[in-house]
Amino acid sequence: MAYKNFSRYNKYNSRRTKYNNRYYDSALEAAYAEQLDWQIKAGEIKEVIPQFKISIDINGIHIANYFIDFKVVYNDGRIEMHEVKGMETDLWRMKWRLSKALHPDWNFVLIK
Repeated sequence: MAYKNFSRYNKYNSRRTKYNNRYYDSALEAAYAEQLDWQIKAGEIKEVIPQFKISIDINGIHIANYFIDFKVVYNDGRIEMHEVKGMETDLWRMKWRLSKALHPDWNFVLIK
């Protein structure tokens, strides 16, 4: 496990963590990134894109951006959007629901 925890906690009491030369918002998210790396090495996953930007646009008006934790591309072409969540906020719930409504063909996965 190659994590580096920083002593400073954010407002949700999670610790910013470095794994594989990338910073994650929590140790839980970094641990999940490691799990996805192992799945790539095992040949189960083709590609992982961390902090994938989803633009939330309604009727041609840009409302917000949502940076989902991981876009996971499987070998068979399947795509899933993975969100690692410890604390759920109202703003996150709104962006999660809007993203699911705007992209019904995508598979959204919540990891707790």
